[in-house]
Amino acid sequence: MENRWCTACGNSFRPCPQIPRQSYCPEPDCQRERRRLWQQTKRRSDPDYLDNQAQAQRAWSKRNMDYWRAYREAHPDYVAQNRARQRVRNEKGKTLKIAKMDASPVAISLLPGVYQLRALDHRHVAKMDVWTVRLTVLAVAQV
Repeated sequence: MENRWCTACGNSFRPCPQIPRQSYCPEPDCQRERRRLWQQTKRRSDPDYLDNQAQAQRAWSKRNMDYWRAYREAHPDYVAQNRARQRVRNEKGKTLKIAKMDASPVAISLLPGVYQLRALDHRHVAKMDVWTVRLTVLAVAQV
């Protein structure tokens, strides 16, 4: 069997006779990349697989509730980097007015009807909490 070129690393490798369409070499990093791409495709195409993955993640989180606290204690450099990045994200948020989901532009005139009302936090970011309200026009201002 002739050598092939690995899709991940680009190196030449001799495929296993048992795997006729092998396109990744047996190196651990290349196999990890192959599995990552397979899993990514599977999540996009199979909602049951995606749901099972989410359930497994939640179950793991319940069994390992102290994982992130212990990780942060063991990796102070990670904590410092994360705090620095969060400060940058917070500064960006102060200058941007971000609307989430279905926020309307300010320059619209309101008509009577049923609307969804969303609270904004101190950075003008609309949150997911929504109230349904009915607006009734009592008077129209003359311009």
